[in-house]
Amino acid sequence: MLNNLGLMLSKRAHLSPDTEAFVDSKTGYRQSFFQLDCRSNQMANAFLTAGIEKGERVGLLLMNSIEFIESYYALAKIGAVIVPLNWRLVADELEFILKDSGTKRLIFDSEFLEVVTELQRRGEKTEVKQWLHVGAPNTEPAFAEGYVDFRDAQSIEQPTISAADKDMLYIMYTSGTTGLPKGVVHTHYTSIWGILTIAATAQYFPPERYLACLPMFHVGALTPLAVNIYNGTTSVVMRSFDPVSAWEVIEREKITSALCVPAMLNFMLQVDNFNRYDRSSLRWVMVGAAPVPISLVKRYNELGVELLQVYGLTETCGPACLMDSKNAIEKPGSTGQAFFHTEVKIINKDGEICGPGEAGEVLVRGEHNMVEYWNRPDATRETLVDGWLHTGDIGTIDESGFVSIQDRIKDMIISGGENVYPAEIEDVLSSHPYIVEAAVIGQNSAQWGESPVAIVVKNNEDLTEDMILEYCTGKLAKFKQPVGVRFIEQIPRNPSGKILKRVLRESFPSALPK
Repeated sequence: MLNNLGLMLSKRAHLSPDTEAFVDSKTGYRQSFFQLDCRSNQMANAFLTAGIEKGERVGLLLMNSIEFIESYYALAKIGAVIVPLNWRLVADELEFILKDSGTKRLIFDSEFLEVVTELQRRGEKTEVKQWLHVGAPNTEPAFAEGYVDFRDAQSIEQPTISAADKDMLYIMYTSGTTGLPKGVVHTHYTSIWGILTIAATAQYFPPERYLACLPMFHVGALTPLAVNIYNGTTSVVMRSFDPVSAWEVIEREKITSALCVPAMLNFMLQVDNFNRYDRSSLRWVMVGAAPVPISLVKRYNELGVELLQVYGLTETCGPACLMDSKNAIEKPGSTGQAFFHTEVKIINKDGEICGPGEAGEVLVRGEHNMVEYWNRPDATRETLVDGWLHTGDIGTIDESGFVSIQDRIKDMIISGGENVYPAEIEDVLSSHPYIVEAAVIGQNSAQWGESPVAIVVKNNEDLTEDMILEYCTGKLAKFKQPVGVRFIEQIPRNPSGKILKRVLRESFPSALPK
């Protein structure tokens, strides 16, 4: 059997043809693995009929949907390269990614008709030559073809498999929190190893029913969905996340597991009377993309739901570290140990391995690491060194190999010569009953160089700056104490749930001496 990711769907369809593969959480639309494979084959054959070439890039500007999954596996089978597109981006940002990647064909949802029409009008500013519209029949613009008609005119027979191993599978652009986004290149080989790594480490027990609520253009959604196909797990897909709907779906579909970011889980706790929903089927939720407050872990544990902290990156195809259920409460500040087929180490600024508890940069090695940044050889050389991927994250590791992520190197605050990790302060702030969420940034200080400032979303108008500063007293060392507080309606985040510290620093540029 060729090591082609698309063939994993065909194999699962052969072994579990009648098992539910996909459920649309809103409409209730369902597909078995056999049906999903047939639709994927049709889409693959449609592209072959349209003259697609091996290695040709195809953009997916799609909400979470069956069309995203079937297109992904169709393109994988025939050796095309998928470019998942962040649908929160504006036309200029999408234009850059389409041009940088050399995308020739674009599949888009009707929700994005306006921005796609703008892109099409820009002509040669992109290389897109085929536009496929996902929407109601006969609603596509003049320049586009209807997705359903394009697909359904073709056979359900397996197409000729024309890619494997080191052939490119997708280019996934990073969120671009600083500078222009970079295209992370994964192959069939690295992606399959990402699947094997997660499947060998996480706790899947059939019949597993998994809630997929992260956007599929993100590796935190795409790789777990591929794991589900490998395992024969049912993916219950939310087109977009809503905290009330999440509880409803958990009850209705008897969800057993999920992957969320901390903000999602926090929003779910804000739902009025959420205890009215039956969550007895839900065993665990992987939670990652940002440091997980200990208070959040304990809160869900009280609800009978284990939060398994996961640490990963687009560059690692997802996996790096995972916390097992046994230690989730005993080591709540840790993101666990390295995944089964993964190595992790911590190094200091001189490149030496750090001792237990000593903070340094986190490095990851595994067959699932990316092969390059697309068209960025200098960035690739800086990030991939001797097989190790430099993450840019600060962390520690204990004697048993449990890793704790403290922050991004670029977000660390140096106050009076001491390293201050915003995540540690954010964890304390999040435990305050009147604080919905919080972020900490460094601001220039004439006395200390930098000082931490708290940016807070509150749920009680009586909460004041002085109350927050007093709350932190005794819970943090003096040099870690916030020197000021600013209130905000919403913390800005990227699609993967990471706080956009750059945006906050731009919004609150002046020092707040105290």
